[in-house]
Amino acid sequence: MKLRRLLLRGRSVGLSPTLTARRAALPTPQPIDSTPVDQARLVVLDLETSGLDLQRDDILSIGAVAIDGGTLHMADQFECTLLRPAHRASQATLLHEIAPSEVHAGCPAEEALLDLMEFAGRCVFAAFHAGFDRRMLSRGLHQDLNYRLQHRFLDVAELAPMLFPEAARYCSTLDDWQQHFHLANSERHNAAADAQTTAEILLILLHRAARQGTATLAELNNRLALWRRLNLVRSGGF
Repeated sequence: MKLRRLLLRGRSVGLSPTLTARRAALPTPQPIDSTPVDQARLVVLDLETSGLDLQRDDILSIGAVAIDGGTLHMADQFECTLLRPAHRASQATLLHEIAPSEVHAGCPAEEALLDLMEFAGRCVFAAFHAGFDRRMLSRGLHQDLNYRLQHRFLDVAELAPMLFPEAARYCSTLDDWQQHFHLANSERHNAAADAQTTAEILLILLHRAARQGTATLAELNNRLALWRRLNLVRSGGF
């Protein structure tokens, strides 16, 4: 175990001067503050991984799409498969339909992750079940770039039932919400396609939040915090 930690730390030591300079130039993240939601850059992220183990599995594919100024820009997208030389096909990768040949021909992890963070820029990330994506991204950035993730995340899997409680009784998965909002996704479990679908759902959610008077990132975050506490009380967590 100790040897594994040493090896993982060593993965970021060999960054070239060019990559080191690019890492140093990354902007600070968007804080959760009085910035109007419709003026913030929100980057919707989806990661396909070799499995669900946060300590052992790796990011294989990244899909991201930006909502900027309240608009989903079709040209403002990011997609990348990461190079994993030791990767072998598994049940998870068969589900994602990521061929070993794609992974073996992918972009070096440190370059792919740096490209992502440059694309993201000064943003708030969003994802469906964001805790998993946040932890996997944080671990990958630490191991491959020696970079500490400080970006905040919005969880679309929490926003959806908070803003559409009438649908929460029968919607829990991304597929459920996609069907509820009559959205098409012909490439489910593809990082770029899932990021696109999640972004379309997020736009619907933010439109309802705005109609209810939630205008800023801080107001949205405070509503989420209150919603979590109320759920905890209802479930007997206190």
